[in-house]
Parts: sequence; C-alpha cells; structure tokens
Amino acid sequence: MYYSEGARMEVIREPLHEPQLDTILMVEKAVMDAEDYPTRTGLWHSLPRKVQYQTFKRILDYLEASGKITFNEKVIIYTGVNNPKLQALMKSCVRVR
Repeated sequence: MYYSEGARMEVIREPLHEPQLDTILMVEKAVMDAEDYPTRTGLWHSLPRKVQYQTFKRILDYLEASGKITFNEKVIIYTGVNNPKLQALMKSCVRVR
C-alpha cells in the first residue's frame, strides 16, 4: 500500500496478486482446447490446477486486452492466431486482391 504525496493523504492500492506466466498459459490452453465455448465459471472449474477466481478474472482481462479471447454474451471465444477453426475458415475463403 502506498500513499500519494500532497495535502490529502490518499491510499493507492496495488493488486494483491499478479498471475504467473505458467498460469496464464494454462488458462489460454484451456480456452483453446475446449470443445465448445465455455462460460467463465465452466472454464474456471475445468482448469487442471486450482486458481483463485480473482487471479482467473485478471488473466481473462489480460487475454481479452491482448486480442486472444473475446466474450460473446456469457461464453468465451478464442480469437488467437493458432485457432484451428479460424485457420480452416481462412483456407476456405475466397482471396481478394
């Protein structure tokens, strides 16, 4: 916890926990390997290791900000580069010059 300088003393709170890279990769792999589009809680329960829900939500925010996932109402859709469904769609499309 830090205090800002100045006439008023304000408390600036930092996040309690930053997710580790292996945890981020685990969540990303779980989204990629899901057979259908999971909900947040469904994905959280399907993870191979336990993760605090606060950390899990932080990872989802990061993956969304980096363009790897998006939320469609309640489900999570993987939009990363190595998405097999997206690659199959790109191969079947007509190329425009």
